Amino acid sequence: MHPDTAAAPPPPDHIARIQADWARERPDVDVSPQGVIGRLHRLAGMLTEQLCVVYRRFGLSEGEFDVLAALRRAGEPFERAPGELAVHTMVTTGAMTKRIDRLERDGLVTRRRSAGDGRGRVVALTPAGRELIDRAFTEHMRNERRLLDALPPESAAQLEALLTTWLGHVEPPHRARVATDRASPTCRAAQMPGGSSRV
Repeated sequence: MHPDTAAAPPPPDHIARIQADWARERPDVDVSPQGVIGRLHRLAGMLTEQLCVVYRRFGLSEGEFDVLAALRRAGEPFERAPGELAVHTMVTTGAMTKRIDRLERDGLVTRRRSAGDGRGRVVALTPAGRELIDRAFTEHMRNERRLLDALPPESAAQLEALLTTWLGHVEPPHRARVATDRASPTCRAAQMPGGSSRV
C-alpha cells in the first residue's frame, strides 16, 4: 500500500485519553495499569448492559435471573435453601428475601419444606419458573456468544486463560467456590452515562 493511502491509526480511546491527561498532570505516577484495569472496568459495564437486555426481555431483573438460574443448576428437585441462594448469588439474605418475594408473586418459585429432610424451608422452581429460565438461559448464552464473537477464537481462548490466572490471584478462596451465572457489575451500575470515571 502506498504511504499516502495508508489507513490512519485509530484515535485514542476513552482510557487512553484519561491516561494522557494524568501523564501530563502527574508525570511522577505510573499510569500504565489504567490501560488494563480501566478498560476492563469500562468493558464490564458495557457488556453487563448488553446482558441485561436479555433479562428484561423475559421480564426479569439481573438478580431474579440469578436466582432462577441457581435453582435450575441445582438439578431435580430444583430447590435450594434461602441462605444457600444468597451465597450462590453473593447478596445479603435481606436482598435475597426481596428477590424471592417478587419471584413467588409472579408464580416462578415457591417456598416449601425440603424434599430431602422435610424439616428445612427451601425455595423451589415452579413449572412456570423452570420453563422461563430454560428459555432465558438459552437466549443468554446466545447473547454471550454474540458478544464474545467480536474476538477471534484464538484471542478469546488466550483471554480466558489470562483472566482465569489473574482471578485466581485476586479472588479469595471462599469466593472462588461460589458459582454464579454472571460475573459482572449490576445492570444499574452499567447504566451510568459515559462509563465510570474511576480509572
